[in-house]
Amino acid sequence: MVAEYITANYPDRTGFSPRNLRRMRDFYRIYEGHPEVFKQALEVGWTQNIVILEADLDMEGRSWYLRAVRQFGWSSVPNHGSKTMDKLTRLPRWAFRLAGFFVNLWYRLLGDRHPDFCAVCGQFTTAWAEEFYRANPDVEGVLYRSYAGAMRSWRSDLFMWWQNLIIGLVEGENDGLVTAESAQWTGFQGVWRGAAGRGVSHMDEVDFRRRPLRRRGEVFDVVDEYIRMAAQLKELGL
Repeated sequence: MVAEYITANYPDRTGFSPRNLRRMRDFYRIYEGHPEVFKQALEVGWTQNIVILEADLDMEGRSWYLRAVRQFGWSSVPNHGSKTMDKLTRLPRWAFRLAGFFVNLWYRLLGDRHPDFCAVCGQFTTAWAEEFYRANPDVEGVLYRSYAGAMRSWRSDLFMWWQNLIIGLVEGENDGLVTAESAQWTGFQGVWRGAAGRGVSHMDEVDFRRRPLRRRGEVFDVVDEYIRMAAQLKELGL
């Protein structure tokens, strides 16, 4: 099989499971004769594409949702900010900049070419979140849904281990970015805990690894959760 060949010959490459390869094939087949919609699809993330790909939509519907993802930022997740960030931004300027330097090094290792931890910190404080949502309140007639992830421990995700550890010491249960409590917004649907209690990190929520989580015979695929969300919206006629 192609998936087995890629795994054997390119062990450092991820995201080429049989399921994902099938999706790649279907992606090409669906948009092959629709270059304009194909161009739209290339401008959004793979996870959003999978949800749209597997939904029961005609080409006009796919085009509408692809435009909506970009226009309304449907990959965004609201939160109430982080008390950990509140403490970090109150550090002496030199200490804050030094912490930012080392954090930026870490994210460069993860593939971010232009990380700016110090700038991001300001947008994760509780004061910033409070002001943002005061200026942008829920709109009447719009259906809102919010979800949270929670890592079982810092060992749950190599990429988020130190973030989870620090936020855990300051605030409690979290996904390596914000606490489950912070993520609880309008229409809260619960906390994702992954396969066999492994936990779900922020990296898992954005499908960073492009593969399901497996533990003790259980499987958790965040893409299935997104597809379930779309199905619920369809049942509501949205």
